[in-house]
Amino acid sequence: MGKLTLTPLPLPGLKLIDTAAFEDHRGAFARLFCAAELTPLGMGAIVQVNHSLTRSPGALRGLHFQRPPKAEAKLVRCLRGRVLDVAVDLRAGSPTYLKWHAVELSAANRRALFLPRGFAHGFQTLEADCELLYLHDEFYCPEHEGGLRHDDPALGIAWPLPAADLSARDAAHPLLTSDFAPLATD
Repeated sequence: MGKLTLTPLPLPGLKLIDTAAFEDHRGAFARLFCAAELTPLGMGAIVQVNHSLTRSPGALRGLHFQRPPKAEAKLVRCLRGRVLDVAVDLRAGSPTYLKWHAVELSAANRRALFLPRGFAHGFQTLEADCELLYLHDEFYCPEHEGGLRHDDPALGIAWPLPAADLSARDAAHPLLTSDFAPLATD
């Protein structure tokens, strides 16, 4: 079984992961995770695995993050459908602080996105019935969660579809102000 192909993205630490599948008349087999390949990137032991199903095209989830000491690295993969997956750099001292990068994840392209600690994450569905799988190296901790507005002009994220089906929590995230504290990543 081949290795994962890790491609650096414009935001330091953010990686696109391509997965080669072995296919034959029975179907396909692919490696989705390998600690030996992801641990050097800063991925700790997987402590939580989440799955989401989002039914409507244009639905937007995020942008979510956890503050230290519960900051998390995560690996996000689309199992069904297509999404635009977005990462925003919130790391203190980063040359790409408050910059974002987006990639299309789909069941067909078998790609995943690795987000190191200090990033916010969100996605928009590009078709109906999208399923995502998330591998986290920290437990969800509501006392340390935070969020950014998907439409914050300070970020200027170019979502491909009008935002739909926002949760009340995501719609209520405040706009960034000068007192927003970057995230420590040590």
